[in-house]
Amino acid sequence: MEAPKKPSRFWPCNLEGAPRCFLHTVSVLCTERVYILTFLAPHLALCPHRSVVNLVHIQTPNDVRPSVVLPKNASERGVRDNHGDAYKLYAGTCREYDVIFAGSGGTAACVAAGRLARADPGLSILLVEGGKNNYNDPTVVNPAMYLIHLAPGSQTALFYEANSEEALNGRKAIVPCGGMLGGGSSINFMMYTRAQGVDFDDWETEGWSANDLLPLMKRLETYHLTDPDIDQSLHGHDGPIHVSNGTYFAEDAAQDLFKAAIATGHEITADAQDLHKDIRGLKGVGVFSKWAKYISPEGKRQDAAHTYIHPLMQSGDYPNLHLLLESKVTRVLFDDNKRASGIEYIPTPSSQPVGGVNGTEPFQVKAKRMVVVSAGALGTPSVLERSGVGSKEVLEKLDIPVVSDLPDVGENYQDHHLVLYPYKTSLKPEQTLDGLLSGRKDFGESIQNQDPMLGWNGIDACSKIRPTNEEIEAMGPNFKEHWDRDFKDRPTRPVMLTGVVQAFLGDQKVLPQREDGVPQQYCTMGAYTAYPYSRGDIHITSKDVSTPASFNTGFFKAEADVQKQIWAYKKQREIYRRTDAYSGELAMGHPKFPEGSKAALQDGPAAKFSSQEDRDNLPEIEYSAEDDKAIEKHVRDNVNTTWHSLGTCRMAPRDKGGVVDADLNVYGVTGLKLCDLSICPGNVGANTNNTALLVGEKAADIFARDLGLGELGQPIERVDSAMPSPPKVKV
Repeated sequence: MEAPKKPSRFWPCNLEGAPRCFLHTVSVLCTERVYILTFLAPHLALCPHRSVVNLVHIQTPNDVRPSVVLPKNASERGVRDNHGDAYKLYAGTCREYDVIFAGSGGTAACVAAGRLARADPGLSILLVEGGKNNYNDPTVVNPAMYLIHLAPGSQTALFYEANSEEALNGRKAIVPCGGMLGGGSSINFMMYTRAQGVDFDDWETEGWSANDLLPLMKRLETYHLTDPDIDQSLHGHDGPIHVSNGTYFAEDAAQDLFKAAIATGHEITADAQDLHKDIRGLKGVGVFSKWAKYISPEGKRQDAAHTYIHPLMQSGDYPNLHLLLESKVTRVLFDDNKRASGIEYIPTPSSQPVGGVNGTEPFQVKAKRMVVVSAGALGTPSVLERSGVGSKEVLEKLDIPVVSDLPDVGENYQDHHLVLYPYKTSLKPEQTLDGLLSGRKDFGESIQNQDPMLGWNGIDACSKIRPTNEEIEAMGPNFKEHWDRDFKDRPTRPVMLTGVVQAFLGDQKVLPQREDGVPQQYCTMGAYTAYPYSRGDIHITSKDVSTPASFNTGFFKAEADVQKQIWAYKKQREIYRRTDAYSGELAMGHPKFPEGSKAALQDGPAAKFSSQEDRDNLPEIEYSAEDDKAIEKHVRDNVNTTWHSLGTCRMAPRDKGGVVDADLNVYGVTGLKLCDLSICPGNVGANTNNTALLVGEKAADIFARDLGLGELGQPIERVDSAMPSPPKVKV
């Protein structure tokens, strides 16, 4: 097998002495062949050498290309049959299956498809993914490389551009989501965060309460943390997803942050992911905790494809499980009785071995028993609307025949509102990811040398926080009304979540240089709203799948959400300035306060702390009304997605705006179900990857019952990555 030819649009950087950065050139020792990964090349926008185009060389183990992966005993050119090439389905060769997962091989879909395939090897299953395979992709399996997926031009993420919104000072927000097999779990920040139990109870849906779902939360995970104060009965110990601290942990930096958190009234807890934990803490303002990760003890990302799909396909024992990659689902097909009978899709021409595929001609594949749309909160509404399922008003404008009039398809869009705040620090190079992200450390050499830092996401501490009584009053009557209704007597609900990333999350070439030439180390505090009141929407504007949808994020549409972020800015700043690491704010990421303001940004430490009492007694920053206006302008200019889109096809009674029922059936048709975060009736006080995995597990049980397969839950044996595993390190 020959390496693919270099596309003419790519050209290597030949600049003498050109510094190497993580988006510029990644070289990895190749034992047999070197392949060009085109999905990194478009990141030219972040490359310091804008006059050249990136050429990226990466070793892929065992002669495997990330875009097309061959299983055991598969022929290079073979067209898929029951015992052929499990990863290479071509347009027109796939015709009929029992169950089709349509729209995306995303997180929840991988979970459900893997469970069903294992439950009944006689059940033929097709998983359709618009993006590429992720099998042993170095940028996926090595956690430290996660930011690559969010760079401009990434081919592993999908970027949805919203309309201009007044609440964002006229900005057009951009919301990325997973664009390869495994969905968001293949590209996210790997932060292990569970929802609060009350979140699921508030869904008020039979079979979906916290008590109903806890066994499934345990079923999906193997939990490796061993702190004696953790209630291990709340966690799973033999599931496919490994939860650990990976191979690297900045212990001193985490303990420094915890001391600062204590000084601001917060409690340190062993496990902030206890579903029913009172998160008020000793002083009512919240808890901090070490942040476990979706990273194995060997330092490998725990995405849904590597844990639920690849083990089955690599074993060769499940010829019933089929993948159709790089193929975009256009619509669901229905028979005369409004039963889902199949799907229509358009393959990417470059993914096909022969001509005749032009990227516009659709192909069809039939489903004998069930179609499951799983295109995500931003993709599923479009698939449904193109299929004739949605608001009659939207469909009739586009001359799409109405199959089922469901006005709330595409409505109720939610996300967690995130603002990031960078700080200069006195941290050592081994305590941040800045070396890797800036290119001072080479990713290729790090992989070759089995650097333990590759098994780290740079995020070791998290918090779930609430305001004091004084802060509640200061946020005004609008927020106070919401507080009294939704938080006051519900001690498990956080108002805000915060996390610290031990790195600067941005283009490192724009950073100021120190006079002494020593590279500055950074950290970034992130504050994101747990339960935003703002709502958005997304709807198609054409039958053509290539035409972008009309998307309104709704960010800051509700005034209470703005007040929460103004409060969060002050809170996170008070916390971090009490760390020993704090060396001042990085001005480009903070509000521009009026001249002479007492809230002015600082250059250097807030104080020298010789004891915990010194941290406790550090005076708080005073903010004027003008300062608050500066903060408000900053958050409106900079608030963005936390990549936690959900809610656009709610699970609820039809007369209350529902799109699916408790068994994930789409109203008004038969044989059609949904399986992704679009079904969530309400938001969750957590990063949403765990909820997506949970939806997949619950969906698998529902689908298995409806298909007559009985109980699920058998262990899925993991096929570990061929990448070498580095040793564990604490610094």
